[in-house]
Amino acid sequence: MKQTPINLRNVAILIFDDIEVLDFAGPFEVFSVAGSLMPQAPYQPFFTYTLGLTGETINARGGLRVNPTYSLDNTPQPDVLIVPGGYGSRRLLKNDRLLTWLRDTAPKCEIVASVCTGALVLAAAGLLKDKTVTTHHGAFDRLPELEPSCNVSRDQRFTVSDDKRVWTSGGISAGIDMSLAIVAHLLGDNAKVIEEMEWMWHAK
Repeated sequence: MKQTPINLRNVAILIFDDIEVLDFAGPFEVFSVAGSLMPQAPYQPFFTYTLGLTGETINARGGLRVNPTYSLDNTPQPDVLIVPGGYGSRRLLKNDRLLTWLRDTAPKCEIVASVCTGALVLAAAGLLKDKTVTTHHGAFDRLPELEPSCNVSRDQRFTVSDDKRVWTSGGISAGIDMSLAIVAHLLGDNAKVIEEMEWMWHAK
């Protein structure tokens, strides 16, 4: 019987009201492009999807409306979990349901990552203890208020914990750099993705 191709890793990207668009769309593009260009036959390496607090449509910054693929109630277990930022991330700091879900889910993930002020959410969930981390420059001082044991790096595009399980990135476009690095870490290469996306391409 012919084996049906399956996805090796679930990549869940949290979305919520007032999320910064590139914070989630950038990583989504990286992992979806990697999934199509870097197959590990007969499997696709990534199944990339959006994850809402509920199944309701979210309103991102700039008026973009997005329907999440899954909600916290029915999502597959993520292997890679990405928490983006934006103005809406501040409200998540007091969302006990989400913070509890993060605490329960993170230990089962291969990688938990944040983009921009998504790091504040990870800190509120207790996931950045004793870690060197970064975030949007406007939130550098807020991070240690939420997690006093963390070391905030102010000059790195992204950080990686010693065990390679916790990644954080700076503001907005830095999430693309981090996602490309995660692809290289997991698959051993990301050159095809960079070429396809023309990332950091400059006209001569």
